[in-house]
Amino acid sequence: MRTSALPALALAAVLAGCQTKPPEPAAQPAPPAAPSNLSGKIAIDGSSTVYPITEAVAEEFGKTNPGVQVTAGISGTGGGFKKFSAGETDLSDASRPIKSKEAEACKAKGIEYIELPVAFDGLSVMVNPQNTFCESLTVAELNKIWEPGSKVNNWKDVRAGFPDQPLKLYGPGTDSGTFDYFTDAVNGKEGACRSDFTASEDDNVLVTGIAGDPNALGFFGYAYFAENQGKLKLVAIDPGDGKPVKPSDETISSGTYKPLSRPIFLYVKTASAARPEVDAFVRFYLQNAPALVKQVGYTPLPQAAYDLAIQRYVAKKTGSIFSGGSQIGVKIEDLLAKE
Repeated sequence: MRTSALPALALAAVLAGCQTKPPEPAAQPAPPAAPSNLSGKIAIDGSSTVYPITEAVAEEFGKTNPGVQVTAGISGTGGGFKKFSAGETDLSDASRPIKSKEAEACKAKGIEYIELPVAFDGLSVMVNPQNTFCESLTVAELNKIWEPGSKVNNWKDVRAGFPDQPLKLYGPGTDSGTFDYFTDAVNGKEGACRSDFTASEDDNVLVTGIAGDPNALGFFGYAYFAENQGKLKLVAIDPGDGKPVKPSDETISSGTYKPLSRPIFLYVKTASAARPEVDAFVRFYLQNAPALVKQVGYTPLPQAAYDLAIQRYVAKKTGSIFSGGSQIGVKIEDLLAKE
């Protein structure tokens, strides 16, 4: 199933820009067109992180394509790939690249797919706004809190000077690509994590939990913070150089918010792309992503990257440019160079 991705040098140059400078100003959505005669159903599932983008695209697409019914679920990146590999969905939202075992499951069912990066996300660490003492955490402290078998259940055990208050943890469930990425970046291995925390694949559940618990600490995609800023407080992350950084469009796109900045994806089943309604939706998605990604709180890629993604989609370049699963601290252009 694995074939060459976009021309390596071209995409490398474009995506290198994502890591060294802020994104270009988001374009406006395409002007409304006359209603189409398209009809049919499009089934999407997967990442709750990517869901706000897909939801926004589906809403705009529906304005000129009322005959097409788009349904999107949020069973998590892993849950979405299970449905995708079983042939139950046309598209899969993913907050990490497809894993080798998921790719093998697709191959076993004869399902080919096109991997399309759609935005950048800064996986965000949050506390309750009533927390006045935790302004930043180091990656080492995050590891101390979240490592398998951790017994850190009080804020005073995180850092000297923190108060004697219980620590309540909230995070994505194990089917979440955000969980996979965070555990890899913080604990050194996907899925390596303590189990005694409140978990959900629905980030809105985590927002509610943290917003209602003064002792809370949790993590999820940046868009959910952006949508709920009055209910949550961002924690700056120190990667080890003594310079804590909060996620923002600038720090995410420049790569200075590390190691929790990452690309997020849409996977398209090649057989589904042959249907006119799915083809129109994917093209609409990529053409309008710069504006809609920004609108829902994520960091768009440069327009040239979306143009190249459209070329990749039109050429039906199947497979993944990744070796399987999360890639921490590796730029997309570095991976392309290995093609």
